[in-house]
Amino acid sequence: QVQLVESGGGLVQAGGSLRLSCAASGRTFSSYTMGWFRQAPGKEREFVASMSWTGATTYYTYYADSVKGRFTISKDNAQNTVYLQMKSLKPEDTAVYYCAAKSYGNSRFESHYDYWGKGTQVTVSS
Repeated sequence: QVQLVESGGGLVQAGGSLRLSCAASGRTFSSYTMGWFRQAPGKEREFVASMSWTGATTYYTYYADSVKGRFTISKDNAQNTVYLQMKSLKPEDTAVYYCAAKSYGNSRFESHYDYWGKGTQVTVSS
């Protein structure tokens, strides 16, 4: 069982930065694939970024095209925490951001993820 708690959301001006954190419980955190998704008002939840573990210290990361080059996903296994560093934020990045975890393999499909946090609100003003 994995429990996820997001933090770090808030209000920021366009062009600004935020770092989201997702604190995870569970002894096998290091081997889980971790993902970030977001849901804007009136829209479906969408994939943002994910990081999968392939052994030792090797990870694969994937990003949605809309955030590539602006967002960075990272993990701190010692702290059982995954981060989403967001830079050059745009008003269209406004959404509730969710952290998710799955046991094996990387995926950008939310249906493949087993565990979810409750989300943190990010609002980008123009």
